[in-house]
Parts: sequence; C-alpha cells; structure tokens
Amino acid sequence: MGILRTLLGRDTTTDILDLLESQHKEVDELFARLESGAGDRRALFTELANKLAAHAAAEEKVFYPSVMSKDTGFLLHESVEEHVSIKRVLADLLAIDLGDEAFEARLAVLKEQVSHHAHREEENKLFPKVRSALTSDERAALGNEFLVMFEDLMQSHPYQNVPREIHAPASLPHVSNRR
Repeated sequence: MGILRTLLGRDTTTDILDLLESQHKEVDELFARLESGAGDRRALFTELANKLAAHAAAEEKVFYPSVMSKDTGFLLHESVEEHVSIKRVLADLLAIDLGDEAFEARLAVLKEQVSHHAHREEENKLFPKVRSALTSDERAALGNEFLVMFEDLMQSHPYQNVPREIHAPASLPHVSNRR
C-alpha cells in the first residue's frame, strides 16, 4: 500500500512504466533485506511473496493484454513463461521452512529469475516499445487500472494463489493489428 500512497500523493495518475519500475525496485530491496538477515525473515518473505504474486497477476490481467501488439507479442509471451517459472520457484520456497538449507539457494535462484525478468526483459526491452506505442495519458490510465488491481490483490494474501498457478503460463490475447 506504500506505493499507492507515494505515487498518488504526488499526482492523481501514475505512468504504468514508472509504477512497474518502482515495484521492481521495491522487490529488489526486499531481496536485499532478506539476504542481510536483518528484520523478521518470515514477515519479509511473506511480503516478498505477496508482492511478487500480486505484481505478476496484475501484469497478466491488466498490463500485458493492454500492450499486446505485433511489436510486443513475443516479449509478452516470453514474460508469461518467465512468470510461471518464477511462480514454480516461489511455490517451492513457500513449501519449505526458512531454516531449511535449501531455502537460501532457492531464494538466490528466485532473485536471479526476478531480476532477469524485471530488469533485462521488461525494463530494457518491453518498456521502450510500450513507451513509444502509448501516449502519456494512455500510460497513466493503464497505471491507475493496474494499481487498483494490485492494491486489491494485496488485501487477500495473493501468495496463497501461487501453487495453483505453476502448471501453465497465463493466457494472453492474440496479437491484434492495433499499434
């Protein structure tokens, strides 16, 4: 909920790309805090799992379908494949104790997968295409829609849905002739 207050406190709308990058940074910080051993590890991991699950769900239901085009289709299909891979590692982590030896190794794998997906694929490849395809007003409207869904999901412990979402990637609309 901090993102909602921070972003909406600045303005009444928020660019979807700025919002997603902000969430990526927030997840990076949670990984760093978990690795440092500072704080309540169970609470930090639960927060990380919730944010990853809500972020992925909102991307799959709001962001990806809205930016589907011939120019972005491959990247979006690759993204939902990366999401299902991330969810599989996250589901494994949810099923083991934080004190288990395997937890740290799996957490490192999750961090690498999330970092690759968020920074190398989305921020470096997908976001420039979206930025040039959508107007600032379209990006703001999409940001608001995404944020409403994200905040709604965060109220319901979205990490609990992850084990049911590991069998297949989210479906995406067919590429249209838009844009």
